[in-house]
Amino acid sequence: MTPLSSAASPDLQTDLIRAGFYPKIVEDIIDEALDGRKPGAHLVHLETHFDQHEVHRHITVLVLAEDILVVTHVDDQQLDEKGKEIMAQISTELVQLSKVTTVATSYVYHQPQNYSTGDPVKELTVGIAWAGAQRIDLAPAGCADAACDADHGYTGTAQQEDLVLRVSAEADGVNAVTAARGFATAMRRASAPRGTETRSPASQASATEVRGRVSSRFGRNTHQG
Repeated sequence: MTPLSSAASPDLQTDLIRAGFYPKIVEDIIDEALDGRKPGAHLVHLETHFDQHEVHRHITVLVLAEDILVVTHVDDQQLDEKGKEIMAQISTELVQLSKVTTVATSYVYHQPQNYSTGDPVKELTVGIAWAGAQRIDLAPAGCADAACDADHGYTGTAQQEDLVLRVSAEADGVNAVTAARGFATAMRRASAPRGTETRSPASQASATEVRGRVSSRFGRNTHQG
């Protein structure tokens, strides 16, 4: 296989090749997003979905580099029935680590009554939220009068986009869970380094609000690091 660009770390190259989902394209896009920054901790997460007779895959790659988090997502689409025409869509986002409001982790253990320190995690969910892009959901507004046909404009909600990745030892392997756990630790250290100044009350309130929303997606029993 053609070697990947020397700009990426050897471990990232290896993980992209192992995932086998257009590794050269993914690496080149990440290299462009890094723009000369040296990559640090990373997480490569490949997901496969089955839809009747079709198999759909997509990959998410997270890379810490100095003061930013690079988020890369790749989907592909089959354009013909025989699968000869395929299109890949790649998106990237650069998140300033200073903008990260929460890093949440949810752990699932099998037979917790027999737990001993060092026992493997059965499933891990990592949630990262930042004050970046927002999703706006709109719907026509109405009133209490069922017979009213006036135009009441629109109503809706706006909320920060966040990233949630679920890794399972059964589906992805124990090594994948370990890698996700290690990246979550690196992400926490990078976004909230020890000895930094305390955030302003407004920022703390925003972080609490986002943390609660991410936690609700995980379930009630969520451990946050």
